Amino acid sequence: MTALLDVDRLTRRFGGLVAVNELTFSLDAGEIVGLLGPNGSGKTTALNLISGLVAPTSGQITFDGQPIGGLPANRIARRGIARTFQLVRPLPSLTVIENVITALAFRAEALWGKPAEEAAGRYLEQVGLTVRPGQAAVDLTYIDLKRLELARALAAEPRLLLLDEWLAGLNPTELRAGIKLITALRQSGITVLLVEHVMDAVHALCERCVVMNAGRKIADGPTADVLEDRDVVRAYLGEVDA
Repeated sequence: MTALLDVDRLTRRFGGLVAVNELTFSLDAGEIVGLLGPNGSGKTTALNLISGLVAPTSGQITFDGQPIGGLPANRIARRGIARTFQLVRPLPSLTVIENVITALAFRAEALWGKPAEEAAGRYLEQVGLTVRPGQAAVDLTYIDLKRLELARALAAEPRLLLLDEWLAGLNPTELRAGIKLITALRQSGITVLLVEHVMDAVHALCERCVVMNAGRKIADGPTADVLEDRDVVRAYLGEVDA
C-alpha cells in the first residue's frame, strides 16, 4: 500500500546550519504519529518543509503519490495538508467566525456568503469554541485561540493535519478534551503528524513515533519502544548510566 506521506532524505540548510538532515519517514492514512525530539532538533522545520513554508535544500516529499517538495504553501494546502503553529496568530482585525470563513474561501472548494458562515459555525462547534456574534479574535483566551486555529485548519478539509505543539500550555481538563478531539479527528479519516512535548498526550494518541535530534532521525517505531530507546533517552536527558 502506498503511504499517504513519504519523506525521503529531506534536508534543509540555513547557511552553515543543517536544520533537517536527510530525514526519512512515511505516514499511512489514518495514523496519528508523534514527531518528537528535544528543542532545536528540527521538528518545526520539518513541518515547515512539508507544509511549504520553506523549500527543501534536497530530498523528496510525496503526498498521495504526488511530489510536493518545493511547492508554495497555498498549493500544498489545496492538495489536502493543513497545519497549526506554535505561536497562534489570528487575523486581528477580523471576528472569530470571519477568521474561519477566510480559511473556507481559500480551500479547494471555496465557500462564500451564508454557506460559509454556517460552515464556520460548525467547525467552531467541532473544536468546542462558543463565541458571541461579532466577537473579536484578539479577545479570546489562550486555549480558545488554539481552538480557533484548529478550526481554521479543519476548515481547509485536510487529509493530513500537522499539529505543532497544539496541546502545549493546557491545564489537565483542557488536555483531556484536546486528546479526545484529536482522537475524533482520526476517526473522521484525518491523518495527524503531531509535534508534542506533553508525554501524556503522546502515550494517549500515538501508536508510533519518529524522533529527531540535531536534524537527524534517531528512532522510528512503536511509542513505548521508542521512548525507551537508549539514543532517545540520551537525546533528551544527556548521557545515561550504563
